[in-house]
Amino acid sequence: MGPPQDTAVTVKPQEPWRENLTMHLICKDCKEEPPNIVEDFAAGDTICGSCGLVLGDRIVDTRSEWRTFTNDDQNNDDPSRVGDGANPLLNGAQLQTDIAFGGGASAKSRDLSRAQNKATHDKSTKTLLAAYKEIGALCDGISIPKNVSDAAKHLFKIVHDEGAFRGKSQETIIAGCIFIACRQCKVARTFREIFSLTKVSKPEIGRIFKHLEKFFAARNEKMKASIVEAGGVPDPNGSGFNVESTTPKDLCIRYCSLLHLSQRCTILSQDIAIRAEASGVLAGRSPISTAAACIYMASYLVNEGRSAKDVSHVAGVSDGTIRNAYKIMHADKAKLVKAEWIAEGKVDLKRLPLV
Repeated sequence: MGPPQDTAVTVKPQEPWRENLTMHLICKDCKEEPPNIVEDFAAGDTICGSCGLVLGDRIVDTRSEWRTFTNDDQNNDDPSRVGDGANPLLNGAQLQTDIAFGGGASAKSRDLSRAQNKATHDKSTKTLLAAYKEIGALCDGISIPKNVSDAAKHLFKIVHDEGAFRGKSQETIIAGCIFIACRQCKVARTFREIFSLTKVSKPEIGRIFKHLEKFFAARNEKMKASIVEAGGVPDPNGSGFNVESTTPKDLCIRYCSLLHLSQRCTILSQDIAIRAEASGVLAGRSPISTAAACIYMASYLVNEGRSAKDVSHVAGVSDGTIRNAYKIMHADKAKLVKAEWIAEGKVDLKRLPLV
């Protein structure tokens, strides 16, 4: 036999990788063709739409980064999730570019920044921002909730945009808006508390309150009339301008909390205030003195007695006023205290101080 002969081996060049488009994902249980595959981007899963079998997880959301709500917006603009949200308490587009300059900036940068500030200077926005800052500081001073602060800012913006009360000082309008916002949000505050918070006198707060009440009521009626003229029907349960007066019951909760009284005493003082108002026992007296007298009486009924001086420090009325109101209530104590509470032993009329 002769020597073995060499055979040439041909090697095919390696082709670059390409996706095999003939392969596709199907459900191993249903084996439907074509497959009913659903991509749940919220959960990051690939799910069979027929049987619910999870075929894959941790999928990447390849959709756009933002969502638009053009159809829901009345101004037909395109708000997106890029940048800060628009502040409804300010006017304008609220989109601007500021040219900044530091200590090492050139004179040209400083001139550009100065020119840009003059071009974009909005006196109206500056006035609103100053007023909002003052409203926030005043509300924080007496622990008023944020919803009341926002309501007061909204009321001030309405007055500012309408150009009403041009002769009144800004501080007076702010005090009136805070007082109205407190009543709208059912956060009981008195004229005396707003007076002690601002430099506006108590009679001036009362006058601006009456003017603002008429202004907002007239504006609300105009809005309803415009809706009717346009062929619409105003919402009877809508957010109309309704300002309810502060009642002694509303004040009892906060005063009892400041006096560190129990929940039972708070509920009892509120019930006494409601019965006193319904029966007209303390007719003609202010809600503050009525609430103070009810708390004074309720604290002794549940054996948590507070002196008239302690209650006067919280309510802001004299202890003599509280004692005089209590004398009237003591004479009609049978009407003001529930008979069930006395029968169950929750309260004891013998604990009441003598007049």
